[in-house]
Amino acid sequence: MLSALLATSVPAMAQPKLGYVDVDRVLRESKMAQQAQKTMEAEFSARDRELIKLAEQFNQTKADLEKNQVTLSDLERQKRERALSNANVELQRKQREFSEDLNQRRNEELAAVLRRAGDAVKKIAETEHFDIVFREAVWISPAIDITDKVINALDDIRAPAAK
Repeated sequence: MLSALLATSVPAMAQPKLGYVDVDRVLRESKMAQQAQKTMEAEFSARDRELIKLAEQFNQTKADLEKNQVTLSDLERQKRERALSNANVELQRKQREFSEDLNQRRNEELAAVLRRAGDAVKKIAETEHFDIVFREAVWISPAIDITDKVINALDDIRAPAAK
């Protein structure tokens, strides 16, 4: 009698509905993430060009010093070496600041996209009655991959703001 009761209750227990989202793909393919990337590129392009120009000037000054150091007096050579060293320190400082600012801005933009993606995943999960949605796994069946739905949801969110 107990086995009959167990046999009838096992099929009555529903299998959980699972989903999976490839976050890297969302960050690569969604229009929201692509727009964030373009915004950052536009925001930082002038500083990047300035750093490239400074690096070229530094390299040119260094090459000139190496080329002409045998004809310079000791005092003039030391003066130019000191100036070159100071320019190198300044260039490295500016590169470091640029990198830090860029990373901070990138993290802000990624956090915004991930927040929106999380909202989209939650809405999809509630609408389609998922029990759990994974974002990391060793292997995932394409049957439970909802990444395209999340990307489309993000693109739909982005579309009204773009108009």
